[in-house]
Amino acid sequence: MPDHSALYDSAAARGIDRLATAALGGDGYVLMQRAGQAAWRVLLQRWPQAQRLVVACGSGNNGGDGYVLARLALQSGRRVRVVHPADGGPRTPLAQRACTDYLAAGGHVDLFPSPLDDAEVLVDALFGIGLHEAPRADMAALVEALDAAAAPVFSLDVPSGVDADRGSVPGAAVRAQCTLQFIVAHAGLRTGAALDHAGELLLDTLDVAAAEYPDAAPPAARLLDASTLRRWLPPRPRDTHKGRSGRVLCVGGDHGGGGAIALCAEAALRSGAGLVSVATREAHVPVILARRPEAMAHAVEGSAEFASLLDAADVVACGPGLGRGEWGTALFARVLGSGKPLVLDADGLNLLVATPSRVPADAVLTPHPGEAARMLDTDTASIQHDRFAAAAALAARFDCVVVLKGAGTVIAAPGQLPRVLAAGNPGMATGGMGDLLTGVIAALRAQGLPAFEAACAGALLHGLAGDAAAAHGGQRGLLPSDLVPFLRQLANPENT
Repeated sequence: MPDHSALYDSAAARGIDRLATAALGGDGYVLMQRAGQAAWRVLLQRWPQAQRLVVACGSGNNGGDGYVLARLALQSGRRVRVVHPADGGPRTPLAQRACTDYLAAGGHVDLFPSPLDDAEVLVDALFGIGLHEAPRADMAALVEALDAAAAPVFSLDVPSGVDADRGSVPGAAVRAQCTLQFIVAHAGLRTGAALDHAGELLLDTLDVAAAEYPDAAPPAARLLDASTLRRWLPPRPRDTHKGRSGRVLCVGGDHGGGGAIALCAEAALRSGAGLVSVATREAHVPVILARRPEAMAHAVEGSAEFASLLDAADVVACGPGLGRGEWGTALFARVLGSGKPLVLDADGLNLLVATPSRVPADAVLTPHPGEAARMLDTDTASIQHDRFAAAAALAARFDCVVVLKGAGTVIAAPGQLPRVLAAGNPGMATGGMGDLLTGVIAALRAQGLPAFEAACAGALLHGLAGDAAAAHGGQRGLLPSDLVPFLRQLANPENT
């Protein structure tokens, strides 16, 4: 049974390909034919009525996969054209062999530029996993023509122009309706800009078991989807009590930031924390109590009245609406020195950058790309260029768990294989969503999950709640409070 959660980088994918080829007697054409056949099956399933196909083939083995598909389509009676740039003909022995077989079947090759508007489906077989920089000019022109055409684009293994390791798009890139990955799933296609280019992601292992080569080609990350949530959220024992479900203290809400800490507290309650206290400005206490009377809101205007709240907490969620003024800075210093398990977000992260203090090893930091850039003294573009590397660098620098938010959230920690979320949507890109996430992770931490597992489960629960809320009214205009009912529902997977 293939492990569909395992994600690989291009070096591991090549290694598995080499080992599988050796196991097949050294004939790589066997795998190439399997790839072309798998792609042809998907094309028939997705576009059964299509009679006119254009296959854009590159010079490497990805192009060879395209030639195999083109031959099969031609032999089925479809009208097929293969196109490639003037100097982009097949160069690897396997691609040359596939091209020869296609030509022997009666196919022909057009040099680009040539029209693409006669196709009902466009097949992208240009680069595969080999691209890590912007395509050269002639290839970029073909990529842009594929992207501009009216017909749907079907990419083989990787949408051309997308970095399969990093998820970045360094230049022109195809926006596919569907991408069929071969042998292994690619880590880069699950995060960052790649998500706008890959379309529906499919995987065909080509009868190769990647798990048979764990030492030679280990996974680079693992994917978290709805099927993995249940393992962290079992049904509660019948004799449970509120103390067993943990005490969360939410710290924040300077003047003008009361809504942020209120969202954090409500998320902690709806994610199953037994008791939730809030340390905030006096002005916010009546509003929080009116919105959610189960949250025990306390006016904290100085650090003296804060001590007992901090002592009683099992986990502290700090940062939503905290501000960076004298009030927030004083509370943050007390939180950091408490030794309590922490979840830090928003101004908690900004204050962390401004202080030389270390966080506990079991802390969870939840930066968005802009905050991550400040934490690593770089810019947002650099963070987004390689989100895996950025998350790993943050985890190493602060020696704790990091949840790098954004499209394809990445969770990293020292000594842990990174996790990537297959959950969340663009509607969640609005103020207050991170405040909810802070409360969710803190609640799961308080219920006994270790820091890394709480971060994984919390980020997944939050993303799935966002998807459920968007399904009930759309992404645009989605509010953080829209997620709250779904947090409770999804935190009880035995009922779904």
